[in-house]
Amino acid sequence: MAIQYVDLLTIGAGGGAYPAAFRLAQAGRSVIMVDPKGAMSGNCLYEGCVPSKAIRETAEIYQSQQRLAGHGLAGAISIDFTKITMHKDAVQARRYEQHAAELAAARNIKLIQGTARLLGPHEVAVNTTEGEQRFHCAQIIIASGSDIFIPPIPGVELCLTSHDLYKPDSALKTLPERLIVIGGGYIGLETATFFAALGTKVTLLQKGEQLLSGMDPGMVTLLTPLLDPAIRIRTGVDVTAVTLTPEGGRRVHYTRAEETDTLDGDVVLMAVGRRPVIPVGTTEIGIAVTRKGIDVGPSLQTVHPHIYACGDVNGRVPLFHAAVRQSMVAAHNILGGNIPLDYADFNHVPTTVFTLPAAAYVGLTPALAEAQGIKLRTGRYDFAEDSRAQILERMEGGIQLFFAADSLRLLGGWVVGIDAGQLIGQIGTAAAHGLTAYDLARFADQHPMSAEGIGKAARSLF
Repeated sequence: MAIQYVDLLTIGAGGGAYPAAFRLAQAGRSVIMVDPKGAMSGNCLYEGCVPSKAIRETAEIYQSQQRLAGHGLAGAISIDFTKITMHKDAVQARRYEQHAAELAAARNIKLIQGTARLLGPHEVAVNTTEGEQRFHCAQIIIASGSDIFIPPIPGVELCLTSHDLYKPDSALKTLPERLIVIGGGYIGLETATFFAALGTKVTLLQKGEQLLSGMDPGMVTLLTPLLDPAIRIRTGVDVTAVTLTPEGGRRVHYTRAEETDTLDGDVVLMAVGRRPVIPVGTTEIGIAVTRKGIDVGPSLQTVHPHIYACGDVNGRVPLFHAAVRQSMVAAHNILGGNIPLDYADFNHVPTTVFTLPAAAYVGLTPALAEAQGIKLRTGRYDFAEDSRAQILERMEGGIQLFFAADSLRLLGGWVVGIDAGQLIGQIGTAAAHGLTAYDLARFADQHPMSAEGIGKAARSLF
């Protein structure tokens, strides 16, 4: 079998791969991207960020119309969930076409549909429908992403997953009357609020006592009472099986406080987490893999300096925008001859939980600060006093900014409520660049916009 020589091979074609691939190709390097789906953009576009938010934004518009029904918006909006999923599909198709055009216009890049495995530090085999191809690679970026975790529960095949809900031509095209969500992480909780807003009766079962496990308990405590009260949330639940009901629905069997019980629904969503996809041969060539993923530092390099691991596969910050930045770090370090010139900042990546309403955070939050012995001063702004929130009748939640007690340098913050996903990037930029409460207080942000609350939260300290 002939071996092909390539400057860069990426295992994956999502956010952790294609930014570096295009950058290296622009520099004249030969690039091969390998992906099982044979398309750019990874899970974010296929079953994650984009399709889920297409449904989320539709649900929020419907929710807003209901909220403002008594303020001049007469007439009810009817829900056609089939058309909502068609809109989602259309957005995905449009973006796939956009990525295909970008790829077609690029030089020095080839995308192969297949599955890659590592044969050695420089050798990669790719299994395709037409047979196996082998490559000698000067550089390798492992960006194989993550996949849904399916727990070994009897009857789990009767459940849908986020893959089923959000993939193109999704498995669920009619709005269920009753939805049971197993898992209180961001995927499960977000989906629960989307469907509740559209009128589905939702019950969420969470194994632990806290929703959004791993996030700051203070933020979760602020968010939880703002969620649709129609969502029935049961914590401390251990699901033992899923079976069919006589009517063809789904029955979830579980234990709670040593008592057994069942719950019936039309659809069950299994959303208990994701795990990294580690290419075959990774550990065999000496690359360390932890429970979270491939072990890398801020340079994204593995034990082999020419092999990088970017995005969900390293588990450091499993978000698409973090993967894109990591991919560019890898590209810069490859162009520097595998001598680190650029480093990923894992501490200032904004994270948004796109529930209705949303919550977002970045940087150091109180629970982390307490664990590290760091003293904070907190600036606060409640959306109850915000003009934009009042206009839209969305006055719940607010902004909290966390400053170093001595220097008043911004270390982190969170937003719960209106525009959380838009505001957290501005807060993250300020924290990443070492701005202080004085800097934020001096900036004249727009009125009447919720972003002016950032400066007001800073001024609350003075």
